[in-house]
Amino acid sequence: MPTTFKWTGKTPKGTVQTGELAADSREDVISALRKQGIIPTIVAEKKASAIKFGGFSRSPKIKDRDIIVFTRQFASMYNAGIPIVQSLDIMSKQTENKALRLIVGQVKGDVESGITLADAMKKYPKAFDDLYVNLVAAGETGGVLDSVLQRLAIYIEKAMKLKKKVKGAMIYPSVVMFIAVLVVAIIMIFVIPVFAKVFGDMGVALPLPTQLVIGLSNFLSGIGGLILFFIIVGAFIAFRQYRKTSVGHMVTDRLFLKIPIIGNLIRKVAVARFARTLGTLITSGVPILDGLEICAKSAGNKVVEKVVFEVKKDVASGKTVSEPLGKSDVFPPMVVQMISVGESTGSLDQMLSKVADFYDDEVDNSVQNLTVLLEPILMVFLGTIIGFIVVALYLPIFKLGSVVSGTH
Repeated sequence: MPTTFKWTGKTPKGTVQTGELAADSREDVISALRKQGIIPTIVAEKKASAIKFGGFSRSPKIKDRDIIVFTRQFASMYNAGIPIVQSLDIMSKQTENKALRLIVGQVKGDVESGITLADAMKKYPKAFDDLYVNLVAAGETGGVLDSVLQRLAIYIEKAMKLKKKVKGAMIYPSVVMFIAVLVVAIIMIFVIPVFAKVFGDMGVALPLPTQLVIGLSNFLSGIGGLILFFIIVGAFIAFRQYRKTSVGHMVTDRLFLKIPIIGNLIRKVAVARFARTLGTLITSGVPILDGLEICAKSAGNKVVEKVVFEVKKDVASGKTVSEPLGKSDVFPPMVVQMISVGESTGSLDQMLSKVADFYDDEVDNSVQNLTVLLEPILMVFLGTIIGFIVVALYLPIFKLGSVVSGTH
C-alpha cells in the first residue's frame, strides 16, 4: 500500500516548492520529483495526527521517561562509534513507545536524505522541544554530540523529578478536598432528608442551624444541585478559556505568584528551571541570546517569560544577565548575586548549576512544608463542616428531650 510523503524541493529556477506524493518508498518520491525537474531537499513520510487503538483514536503521548531512555541509548551507541543513521534505525525498532518509534523512524529517513539531525528533530516538537533541538545542533557543530546527549538526558531527568515534586504536593490536598466534598454531598442529598422527615413528624420547632442544614439539603437535592453543578463546570470552562488568551494567561500567572505559600513554591520552581535550562545550554555551547529565548519559552509562567525576554533584550544591547534580573521581583537577590559572580569569573554555567541544585532542594523543602501545613488545615476544615452538620441534626433531639422531661 503506497505511503504519503511530504516533500520540499527547488525548481531549476531556484523556486522552492512543497507538496505531497503517494509512493512505495522515499526513493520513488525522489525519482519522481527529479523526473519533473525538481531537486528534492526534504522528503519525509507524512505524520499521522492520531494513532488508533481498538477502533478509537487519540493523540500520540510521549512521556519524559521515553525521551530520557531514547537519549541515553542514542548517546551510548554514538559514543560506541555506531553511525547516526544506524543508531536511529536500531532505536526505531526497539523503542517501546509507539508514537516515538514512528517519529524516530521518520527522523532517520530525513537524516538519510541529507539534512542535519537537529533539523530533522525540529519537525517533531511534541517529542523534541526547542531546548533539545538547539543542544543537538550545538553538539553536531562542536563534534560533541555524545556528551550533549548525556547532558540532555540528565537535564530532562532532573526537570521530570522537579515536576513530580510539585504534582505530588498537589495530589494529597486535592484527594482530601474531593473526599470532603463527596462526603458532604452524600450527607446533604441522602442523609439529611431522612432526618428532616423524622423532625417533621415530631412537630418540634427546629433551631436555626437545623433549618439552615435542611434548607441547604433541599436546595442540593432538587434543581439547585444541578444549577450549582453547572455553575461550577461553567466557571471552570470559562477560566480555562480565559487562560488560553494572552492577557488571561498573564493575569492568572501573576495571581498564582501572589498566592500565599503556593506562589513562593511556583517562584522557586521557575528559578530552578531557568537556572538549569540556561546552564545546560551555555555548557553545551549554545549562544547566550538563543539560550535566553529558549529559557523564556520554557519558563512555564508568563510573568517569568516576560522577565526573561526583557533580560534577553538588555543582554543584546550589551548589558550583563544579572543587571536586568535584579530589576525584577521574580528572581531573589541571592540568585542575582550568584549569577553576577559567575559572569565576572567566567563560570556562569557552573554558577547556574549551583543555583539550580540549591533551588531543587528548596522546592523539596517547600513541598514537604506545604504538605505538613495543609494536612491540619484540611482536617480542621472537614471537621468543622461535618461537626456543624452533626450538631445541627442533634439540636432538635436535645430540644425534644427537654420538652419530654418538662412534661413529666
